[in-house]
Amino acid sequence: MRRTIAVLAGLVLTFTGAACGGKVEPAAAPTPSERPAAAATPSERPAAGNHELTLQHGGVERSYLLHAPPGYDPARPTALVIALHFFPGTGADMRELTGLDARADRKNFLVAYPDGRFGGFNALICCGSADDVGFLTALAGHLVDTWRADPDRVYLTGISNGGDLSFRVAVEATGVFAAIGVVSGGYSGPLTEPDSYVPKRPVSVITFVGGQDQYAGIFQDGLSTWQRRLGCRPVPGRKPAAPAGLSRADARCADGSDVTVWSLPGMSHSWPGATSGTLADPDAGVSATDLIWEFFAAHPRRT
Repeated sequence: MRRTIAVLAGLVLTFTGAACGGKVEPAAAPTPSERPAAAATPSERPAAGNHELTLQHGGVERSYLLHAPPGYDPARPTALVIALHFFPGTGADMRELTGLDARADRKNFLVAYPDGRFGGFNALICCGSADDVGFLTALAGHLVDTWRADPDRVYLTGISNGGDLSFRVAVEATGVFAAIGVVSGGYSGPLTEPDSYVPKRPVSVITFVGGQDQYAGIFQDGLSTWQRRLGCRPVPGRKPAAPAGLSRADARCADGSDVTVWSLPGMSHSWPGATSGTLADPDAGVSATDLIWEFFAAHPRRT
């Protein structure tokens, strides 16, 4: 369960300012008409079920799993969630951990589980040097074009290394993702140092931070920075409901995006509510999978 922690502890020290530390200016994502055609799996045919697919990006064949629910209709726009695994991990690991397929079957949305290169994603402090922002932008575009994903309901979620990348993509892939769901991940590292490193269009955020996570302080500091830069203020009214011992804070930002922060004092570096897989915490008190989808469903893309 803690194998990601051991690896990341060394990588925070080793890679900060190295492979992932170059200055990158956020760029607007190309529209479908501007995107270069992506080479996809030759036999790819949109249909309900589980699919093992590939997409060429930057001269590299990237693999991903795609789940289309039983109610999927390729003639109708469908919401899409792209789920990013921890390091080291795979899309199959993320599928097992989150249980998103079952949620997708009930709520009728697509779920994609990309594989990072060599087990990781090029996020904010690690892991690797692949153009993962470009890959996820291309993947989202391909699924919009080929699988009729609704471009106003494209979402990104991730844990640990995948959570860090979710923040990076929210900033750099302008206009692609309506909201992100980050579990045990953060907005930190050299790329985030400039105050200008924020989304140029609204991206709402729901995140889960465990009080026993050795990176909890870094995650909380990053969330404070994110909200300060975007002019976020607590939502007025009664305190948001949360199970005993847990807390939830809701904020509305100047650009119209929302931020919801769940603080779970007893949780470590885990996915709350997961019952199987690496980094599962079935006793965290809430289900991140259910809460993330509820948040996504309430936050289509803002213009």
